[in-house]
Amino acid sequence: MCGIVGAVAEREVSRILLEGLKRLEYRGYDSAGMAILDPATGISRRRAVGKVEALEAALAEEPLRGTTGIAHTRWATHGRPTGANAHPHMARSEVAIVHNGIIENYEALRRDLERQGYAFESETDTEVVVNQIHQQLVAGRDLLSAVQATVDGLDGAFALGVISAAEPDRLVAARRGSPLVIGIGIGENFIASDVFALLPVTQRFIFLEEGDVADIRRQGLTIYGADGQPVERPMRVSEVSPDAVERGGYRHFMLKEIHEQSWALAETLEGRLSRDRVLPEIFGPDARPIFDAVRRVQIVACGTSYHAGLIARYWFEALSGVPCDVEVASEFRYRRHVVSEGTLFVTISQSGETADTLAALREAKQLGYAASLAICNVAESSLVRESDLVLMTRAGPEIGVASTKAFTTQLAGLLLLVAALGRRHALDAEAERRLVEALHDLPAAVERVLALEPRIAELAERFIDKRHSLFLGRGTHYPVALEGALKLKEISYIHAEAYPAGELKHGPLALVDAEMPVVAVAPNDELLEKLKSNLQEVQARGGELLVFADDAVQFTERPGLTVLSVPGTDEVVAPLVFTVPLQLLAYHVAVLKGTDVDKPRNLAKSVTVE
Repeated sequence: MCGIVGAVAEREVSRILLEGLKRLEYRGYDSAGMAILDPATGISRRRAVGKVEALEAALAEEPLRGTTGIAHTRWATHGRPTGANAHPHMARSEVAIVHNGIIENYEALRRDLERQGYAFESETDTEVVVNQIHQQLVAGRDLLSAVQATVDGLDGAFALGVISAAEPDRLVAARRGSPLVIGIGIGENFIASDVFALLPVTQRFIFLEEGDVADIRRQGLTIYGADGQPVERPMRVSEVSPDAVERGGYRHFMLKEIHEQSWALAETLEGRLSRDRVLPEIFGPDARPIFDAVRRVQIVACGTSYHAGLIARYWFEALSGVPCDVEVASEFRYRRHVVSEGTLFVTISQSGETADTLAALREAKQLGYAASLAICNVAESSLVRESDLVLMTRAGPEIGVASTKAFTTQLAGLLLLVAALGRRHALDAEAERRLVEALHDLPAAVERVLALEPRIAELAERFIDKRHSLFLGRGTHYPVALEGALKLKEISYIHAEAYPAGELKHGPLALVDAEMPVVAVAPNDELLEKLKSNLQEVQARGGELLVFADDAVQFTERPGLTVLSVPGTDEVVAPLVFTVPLQLLAYHVAVLKGTDVDKPRNLAKSVTVE
């Protein structure tokens, strides 16, 4: 969600911080701000509601100059998106702070501070934290110990960056529950909530772990663990180039990422398949004994990743014979569980920092699951570090808020897991060979579908004046319909729902008329004839049907029924292939409606608070 950037350097840092904020815009935000420390004048601050461009304009009118600073893009949680609620927050012009996360006990802390004479200018929980730090400084602590004492009294999740006018060459950072990374430079160091923010200035990073507090100066840094003792954290060199987060020749990141899917799938499968089987070592050296003991799979995820899990459930049970349950991560922690012996706990996340998914993993560790496995796109993320086994999706940076290539590479990764577990159960050698053959052809199959874009762009014009839409699918393609509806509502703001086609009679049919387009996914599988019957019900009620059908399926176009033929592919990987035209449809509808495709309103790329 919110974005943090900070720097302590020998050069002016305002331009570095501003560029970092621009690179974090994909995370979602509603205001932006910056505070710079000049030893001669103290801490100065600029804040603006809206896009980073508004902050940039404010800085052009009244520049900030200094070599130590912090900046932030805020997603409103406590208090509306106003200038007063925007970060950084300050305490009596002496301390400034930026904060991602939520402080759960802020109300009690605020009341105590008010009794001690502190006045509050905002509605935020963050202002409580900066005043708590100020209180510790007044009591005689230095900035590091003031931050350490303050975070000990905080309940909730947070990533903090703090500067003090009294210590101009020092930046203190703290992390609990929200991601924070340190960028290592030469004579300068940085912090950010994502490596993307810092790629123009460094590719060397240290990832803070739970409970860490970092004392950062120009020439070095010291990290203290949750117990207050100095700790060593490994430095990693990022392989992501600054150009990887540029749009290239595409109008939007989302379109670029849709077109990168064939490449991303090839990368995800590279080195993991032989000619006829999934290579057994791809989940790590510890996987073999763990997989030997697995009798059941529990998948937990959020949003698009949850839809990937729903598709995988069909695969696990139909191909591998392994029972599989799927649950939304935000619900998992809040009910009692009966954990079957030999259950593998699988989490799916693009960022690896999704707060609800991380919390579910930590809960699972207390519940007796056999082991945990993460399918993730970010190697340095918390989810990866805290799981027993990992499969990286290799999708590369995904900037558009509406996930595309992360979703299809997650599905590819899940199929690899289905094969690895399945050969221990119901998946015989011939079935695995057919699966591997389909996976080998998958990147080319996606390329064939991408060639349909001009036709899909034409069909998108039918949605310009529509307010509602219904998506239908059966079997493994019901979750594909769910994902298609999610994409449309996320970026075009058209209300879209998805249903199993067989459920039409049980309610949704009452909504069908000429003003509600119905989008159906029609692969060439054993449920096709049943799906056709369901679609006849739509036509009988005057509904406008748009059917994405396997090119081997016989559909006759007529008034009210438009068919787009999708190049045929193996039934197992068809959900990945049929997802792509739905992504393109949502994209082109959003472009025609003039919405902010990459940064849709009210949404964030990485949901790092509950």
